[in-house]
Parts: sequence; C-alpha cells; structure tokens
Amino acid sequence: MSKKKAPRTSSNMPTVLDQARDELFSHILRCGVLEAAPEHQKEWMDDTMQYIADRYPDMGKDELAQVRTLGERFCRPVVKHTSAVDAAEAVQAEEQSEPTEQETADVS
Repeated sequence: MSKKKAPRTSSNMPTVLDQARDELFSHILRCGVLEAAPEHQKEWMDDTMQYIADRYPDMGKDELAQVRTLGERFCRPVVKHTSAVDAAEAVQAEEQSEPTEQETADVS
C-alpha cells in the first residue's frame, strides 16, 4: 500500500534558466573558481558561459546575461577572506579587549 507519487507538472519542473544556473554553480564549486584570482575567474567565466550557451541553445542573450551575473555574484565572498595570521591577530585583539570574569567581578 505504497503511496503513488504524483507525476511532475510543469509548475514544479525547473526552467532552462534554473538548470543552467545550477549547472554553472556546480562547475564553479567543482573547478575551484572561488579560490582563483579575479582575472582568472573572469577568463574561466567567459569560457564556461560559452559552454552554457552551447549547451542551452534555447536561452536568449538576456537569460545568459542573468546566469552570468548570478555566477559572478556566487564567486564573490560575502565576507572578505583573510589570511590565517590576520584572523589569529583579530581573535587575539578581541580577547584582550574583553574584560575577564575577575575584572567584571571587581567592578561590581
């Protein structure tokens, strides 16, 4: 008595734009583009967008531009990456600026 799955309708099937976006994001993660220098990211994106255009011929220039914009945003970090030394110094500075439990008890 298993429940039959409803067939996929057109409303819940991914669009060509969704498929292209997902494929681009997958390529970005697999190819290590996030760690590349900005000029290498641009070169890689140019090549990959040509591949996406060939793979999805039904997409217009506007849709391809939209996918590229999403891919470029995906490559930009939300928080700027810092080196391990900078991160350690930031943690150390933060620890030094916070009062210790003893200092807090002395003030009370």
